Amino acid sequence: MQFFRRSIVWSFLTVLAGPAAAVELHPVDVRTGTEGLTPAPLTIANAADAPIVCVGELAHWYSAELGRAEPGTSTTIPLWFDPATGTYTALNDKRENMPVEALWCGIAGRAYATRAVVALARRAGDDAPPAALTCTMGDIRLLCE
Repeated sequence: MQFFRRSIVWSFLTVLAGPAAAVELHPVDVRTGTEGLTPAPLTIANAADAPIVCVGELAHWYSAELGRAEPGTSTTIPLWFDPATGTYTALNDKRENMPVEALWCGIAGRAYATRAVVALARRAGDDAPPAALTCTMGDIRLLCE
């Protein structure tokens, strides 16, 4: 009976591992630095009565905090803009370009539930306009205008 159970477990693991072993990984070129990019800092003033946090969605499965502001203060998010593609980018600690798919701010500790989406003008061929927003608390969500 012990042998039978082990055989089933190994068979199951082999089936699960089989497709993973067949995946071929290729190196991905990651753009670094700011050559060809235009500075596009975004200043967010916090007029709410609680700390706010601003988050960039950098991929469908990854997001990162890009700024935080206490009540009565502001934060500047150091974005970069690629005029050739209309893409906004944040740089990580290795100065790798991390395209920002979406940006939102919310009350710290419950940022997603109270978020206000920050619209980024994405027009290839144009420079990114300088941006400054003020965030206040609405009924249940932050309002950033």
